[in-house]
Amino acid sequence: MSDARVLRWSASAELDRPLLVVALEGMFDAAEAATTAVGRLCRLHHATELAEIDPEPFFNFQSQRPTIAFDEGGVRAIEWPVGRCSAASTPPGRRDLVLVTGIEPHMRWRTYAGTLLEVARATGAELVITLGAMVSMAPHTRPLGVVGSAADPDIADRLGLGRPSYQGPTGLVGVLHDRLQAEGLPVVSLRVSVPHYVPGPPNPEATRSLLARLELITGIRTGHAELDRPAREWRQRIDDAVASDDELSAYVRQLEEQVDELEVLPSGDDLAAELEAYLRDRRED
Repeated sequence: MSDARVLRWSASAELDRPLLVVALEGMFDAAEAATTAVGRLCRLHHATELAEIDPEPFFNFQSQRPTIAFDEGGVRAIEWPVGRCSAASTPPGRRDLVLVTGIEPHMRWRTYAGTLLEVARATGAELVITLGAMVSMAPHTRPLGVVGSAADPDIADRLGLGRPSYQGPTGLVGVLHDRLQAEGLPVVSLRVSVPHYVPGPPNPEATRSLLARLELITGIRTGHAELDRPAREWRQRIDDAVASDDELSAYVRQLEEQVDELEVLPSGDDLAAELEAYLRDRRED
């Protein structure tokens, strides 16, 4: 259980079988695609704030400095790197959402992971989904792929996800997955591939891909189609830049050849039904 001074609750909410979705700015949020996705979910479903995570124990403020700004009333205030937890209701029959966004902390990752576990327990979340984005050898001319994985073999098989295979240095998300699995709370990872030659934000194509895969798995409306036009405009800008560089154009064609054989995913209805069956079976057990 985290210190009450770390996790500060400001409201409560009656939620219907919620899913907890987490995205943290940092190394595993290339082009800010994941945190942008959670922000769009908050606006789409009119999320209300539930709690915030005090940054004091977790950040070196010389590395992650707070900022000073003036609000609409002209009052000067300091903006700290607070972790924010919000709740969103979805249409009847769909699961509600608990949405967590912030910045990957510098210190005390086990404590931070325990704080997120406390949020999940307090809100009754039945599944945690982490969103991330990694630079990769993906060409911008193709839909940006999303790698989904789950350590639980049952949920991985039902949702057509892979099993975690990475070995090496990890981030807060890796620590969080380990803690949730140890506590028996199922967790799924969705990570979109961002072209390494255009890693900066914004990247509406990457955000759209994450939201589309999240909707495919859960059946919850994500509004990803609203990003169709921004994604086309983003791709056109990159096309124009690549066309002016013969060497880069040849490199992109090589990347295209590597990804042209794509795996066909099951339908969204099938995956959402499998998720419901999996979580129902867990409740009955």
